[in-house]
Amino acid sequence: MINPFLQKPVKLLPLILLLCALLYSFKSVQAIPDLLLWSNKTLLHAYDPTGEVKLKKWELSITDDLFLRFRKTYQNGKQEYYSCHLHSFNDLDYLGTTRVGTLSISTKTDDIIVQTYNDRKGNVDSMTNILSIPVRNMEPEQVDSLRNALLTFKNEARL
Repeated sequence: MINPFLQKPVKLLPLILLLCALLYSFKSVQAIPDLLLWSNKTLLHAYDPTGEVKLKKWELSITDDLFLRFRKTYQNGKQEYYSCHLHSFNDLDYLGTTRVGTLSISTKTDDIIVQTYNDRKGNVDSMTNILSIPVRNMEPEQVDSLRNALLTFKNEARL
């Protein structure tokens, strides 16, 4: 007797492919929260506010909806706010040593929103393609891992 599955292999193949696709997407969806947590911890630990004169507070994070947000508030009340969706991410470069350096996050076009509030020169809204973040104590492996995480978020944002 012939196995019924062998008689109609054409019907079984799409089912197998669908199951594989579902398992792959489930795995990548599960990995994103862990990668977000790691990326945020890395950015919070590495950011170096000491170079900012009269900085009162700051916030730096990647949100669940894959926006990179960076807000600096100075003692005089001035705020600088940077934001971009990671589907626009192009590359991450690092200039410096393991002790101190600068992360440069770039987009292909001017996709990074820059806003200032409570500035004596007036509130300004503009766009740029590079966000520079001063950091400290970053090993090359951390920079590479952060770059790979941002690339993962970029690909995830396109879906």
